[in-house]
Amino acid sequence: QVQLVESGGGLVQAGGSLRLSCAASGGTFSNSFMGWFRQAPGKGREFVAGISRSGGSSSYADSVKGRFAISRDNAKNTVYLQMNSLKPEDTAVYYCKATMPSGVGYWGQGTQVTVSS
Repeated sequence: QVQLVESGGGLVQAGGSLRLSCAASGGTFSNSFMGWFRQAPGKGREFVAGISRSGGSSSYADSVKGRFAISRDNAKNTVYLQMNSLKPEDTAVYYCKATMPSGVGYWGQGTQVTVSS
């Protein structure tokens, strides 16, 4: 069983930056594809960014390309999301997800990001 704990959320003004972290335990972190998702009030959960097991490749939603960067440290069992040039529309609960080679996925509990205009 994999446990994921997100941290780093908070309140920031538009144009500011935040760095989210997601610490994993209970599984082989380096075997998992990691992703960040978000859910704004009244909306469905959407993909934000993903990173391969080795960290050699990543992908982003069009809405965050050029502003957000995903990275991972397999030695620390942690994945990060650096968020720059934040906009009010980035306001959401951010979740990390670990997807194992079997296809089974695990979610964290989420961290709130609020961007004020």
